[in-house]
Amino acid sequence: MVDPVADPLAEVVLHLLVAFGLGALIGIEREQSESAGAIAGSRTFPLFALYGALVWGFFPDAFPFALAMLAVPLTVAYVARVVYEGDIGLTTVAAALLTVLLGAMTMHSQQAATLAVVVGGAVTVLLTVKDPIHEFADRIERRERLASAKFVLVVLVVLPALPDREVEALYGLNPRFVWLMVVFVTGLGFVAYVLGRVLGTERGIAITGVVGGFVSSTATTVSMAEKTVENATLYHVCGFAVVTASIVMFPRALIEVAVVNPELLPHVVLPLGAMTLVGAVAAVVLYWRTTAEETVEAEELENPFRLRPALLFGAIFAVVLLVSEYANEWFGASGIYATAFFSGLADVDAMTLTLSRLAADGTVEPAVATTGIVIAAVANTFVKAALAWALGTRKLGQLVTLVLGIVVVSGVALLAVVV
Repeated sequence: MVDPVADPLAEVVLHLLVAFGLGALIGIEREQSESAGAIAGSRTFPLFALYGALVWGFFPDAFPFALAMLAVPLTVAYVARVVYEGDIGLTTVAAALLTVLLGAMTMHSQQAATLAVVVGGAVTVLLTVKDPIHEFADRIERRERLASAKFVLVVLVVLPALPDREVEALYGLNPRFVWLMVVFVTGLGFVAYVLGRVLGTERGIAITGVVGGFVSSTATTVSMAEKTVENATLYHVCGFAVVTASIVMFPRALIEVAVVNPELLPHVVLPLGAMTLVGAVAAVVLYWRTTAEETVEAEELENPFRLRPALLFGAIFAVVLLVSEYANEWFGASGIYATAFFSGLADVDAMTLTLSRLAADGTVEPAVATTGIVIAAVANTFVKAALAWALGTRKLGQLVTLVLGIVVVSGVALLAVVV
C-alpha cells in the first residue's frame, strides 16, 4: 500500500490544492470589489494560481516566458477597462501577477509553500481593507508624507553604507548600530503615530495617553498641563493622560531590552513590570474618577519620521553610549548610575539601549545595567511630575506626583529584591 504522504503524486496534488485555495481566496475578494470584476474574479484567480503552479512544477525554465505571456492579455484587459470605464487602478492586475507567483511558490518547496500561504493571507487582508487605508492616507497631509518618504529613503541609503564595525575616529562607536537604534526607536513612535491617525481625533483619553506615551510622553505631559491652566476642572482627566503616557515608558523600555539584549530581559522585567502594573492600576482608578463630561481634545500628533529629531536622538544616543563606557571604566558602577540619572532626565531610550548593549558585550554586569535602566526611568518620571507642577495647576501637580511617586517606590522596592 502506498503511503499518501510519501506518494509524489499525492504531494503534487496537495500543493496544487493549496495554490487553488490561495487563488480562490484572492479571487473571491476581487469579485466583491467594485471594479475588479471587469478583469478577473472568483473563477479567474484560481486559474492564475494553477497556471503558475503547473508551469513551475513541470516547466520551471519556461516560467519567465509564461509570466510574460500572461502579462499580454492582462494588459489588453486593463487598457480596455481604462477606455470603456475610465478606471486606471492597477490593483487587480498586480494581484493577478502576484497570484501567479504565489501559485509557483507552492510548487517550489515546502518552505516556499508555507510562505505563499502567509503572503496570500496578507494580500487578501490588504485588498479587503481598501477603504480604511484610503481614509488613513487622506488624514496625512502632503508634508507629512514627504517627510516620511525622505526618512525612509535616508534609512535605506545610509544604513547599508555605514560600516558595521567599531571606528577609531568615532572613539570606538559602531556607526551602523547607532543608526539602527535610531531607526528602531523612531519606528516604535511611528507605529503609535499610525495608530493615532487610524483612530482619528475622536480617540478616547485612554488611547490618547497610550499613543502619546509611545510618540512623546514629555509632549503629552506638557500638553495636558497646559490644558489644566485653561480649565482647572480637567485636572483629573489630564492627570490620567499624564500618568498613562508616563507608564507607557516602562513597557517601551522592556521592548527595547528584548530586542537589543534578550538575556537582560529577565533582570529588568520585575522592576519595570511592577512599575507598569502599579501605574496601570492607578490609571484605572483615575479613569473611574473622571466624569463623562470631563473630556479633552486629542492633540495632533507629530510624525516621528522626521530627519532632524532622528539625527538628534542619534547624537544623544552616541554621546550616552560613549559617556557610559568611560564612566564605567573610570568610576565603575557609580559612574553608570550617575550617567543614567542625568541621561534619564532627557531621554530613557538612549540609556536603555546603551546599557542593554553594554551588558550584551559583557562591559557591565546585568545587575548594574538593570539598576541603571531603572534609575533612568525614575529620573524621567520625576521630570513628568516636575512639568505637571511647573506648567499645570497645583491639583494636577499633586495628583501626578502622588501617583507617579507610588509607581517609583514599587519599582525601586522590587529592584532591591532583584539586585
